[in-house]
Amino acid sequence: MKNEFNQVDFGPIQEYLNNDDITDISYSNGGQVWLKTLSKGVYRVENPQVNNAFMEKMAFQCANSMGKSFNMANPFLDAESAELRMNFVHDSIAKNGIAVLIRKTPAKIRLEKDKIIQEDYIRLDIHDFLLKCVEGHCNILVSGETGSGKTEFVKYMAAHTKYDEKIITIEDTLELHLDRIFPERDIVAMKTNNIASYADVLVTCMRQNPRWILLSEVRSAEAVMAVRDSISSGHNILSTIHADKAESIPSRLYSLLESSIDMDQFLRSIHRYVQLGVHIRGYYSKELQRFKREIAEVVEFYVDEENNPKHHIIFKRTPDGKVELHNPSKYLLDYLETQGVIMPPDILVKEEFKSPSLDNTTNVAVSQNVTPQNVTPQNVTSQNVVGNFVKQGVGNVGSSNMNQGVNLQNVQPVSISNSGLNTNSNQKNIVNSNQMLYTNNSNNIQG
Repeated sequence: MKNEFNQVDFGPIQEYLNNDDITDISYSNGGQVWLKTLSKGVYRVENPQVNNAFMEKMAFQCANSMGKSFNMANPFLDAESAELRMNFVHDSIAKNGIAVLIRKTPAKIRLEKDKIIQEDYIRLDIHDFLLKCVEGHCNILVSGETGSGKTEFVKYMAAHTKYDEKIITIEDTLELHLDRIFPERDIVAMKTNNIASYADVLVTCMRQNPRWILLSEVRSAEAVMAVRDSISSGHNILSTIHADKAESIPSRLYSLLESSIDMDQFLRSIHRYVQLGVHIRGYYSKELQRFKREIAEVVEFYVDEENNPKHHIIFKRTPDGKVELHNPSKYLLDYLETQGVIMPPDILVKEEFKSPSLDNTTNVAVSQNVTPQNVTPQNVTSQNVVGNFVKQGVGNVGSSNMNQGVNLQNVQPVSISNSGLNTNSNQKNIVNSNQMLYTNNSNNIQG
């Protein structure tokens, strides 16, 4: 912690500040302490030493350190250091006692590849796909709820930009800290304030000739225009936004605007210049007995030949575990090629596993377990898509012999008709209606 708060006595909350698993500390309602953690999510702790008197004392110390006042005439206090953001609401406004929120913003990359793959935060094929898109200078916006880990994922992607590419971060509250994480790189950290607005900082930013512009969060009309102006001028962006799903990102951007800009024109410009949207979901998993974060959606944006804004789902995982996977469109492949990155058109779904009977040969949808007696085009699914091979859920079907797995040589495509499946008597078909299908001829499959 820097000198800003050297005079502040954190006392009984110091243990929470020292715990790397804790991201937020909330105090309210005359003595309630709530912690937000990476592993358990949000939960309440009992700490009698943390009370109104202690929090008021800490607020006055922060105010004195920053040369500010905290009283009835100035009931709101924002205090910020290199790795802490604190917000205080005076009890003249918060009638059930002083309210405090402390957010930790450490100068480190919390996400590690091996760990996030192991914890199923992201699939390996989607991980490698997204980093390839970063290499190809795709503009990417990350959506999700508060506390879902959007900023951490942006930092992770930014860490994989090329070493010699200049980065400028623009924030109203410092969270990214890339200049401190990578002190040897050409990185400029800019902060907006009452004197320098987003528009002012952006003009200066352009003159600094960055390759990447990182906005910590798009949450105002000014920030939206900063995004649009950045990408339309040929710079690349990584940023976050509050949205309920990835495909809603363009419309969410428009809803933040305060001016009467033509909606169709605005959406076309976003679809043309923002290549990808990523949605992160955070929730408490009863199965794992801990808080879980995961990449839930990856969506591609583009404008088609008729100048219509379109989106294309590349990856989607529903809360019940069902997965939908598609190869990127020709629009993204063409863009990457202009950036010197050649991506195979079947990077996520290999050609040899596509059903020739389907017009859209890039689609795969998978979900969970099935049993032979329940197999229908409507309810049959699979468990996992592993790497570039679709691993069907037949391991959960029938007798225990299935635990030995399915021989890849026995996997063959089958076709679908509207009335059902084309089958042979020695085949057990496991399908998802209107998606890629596989059969297994092995005698190990028991009906």
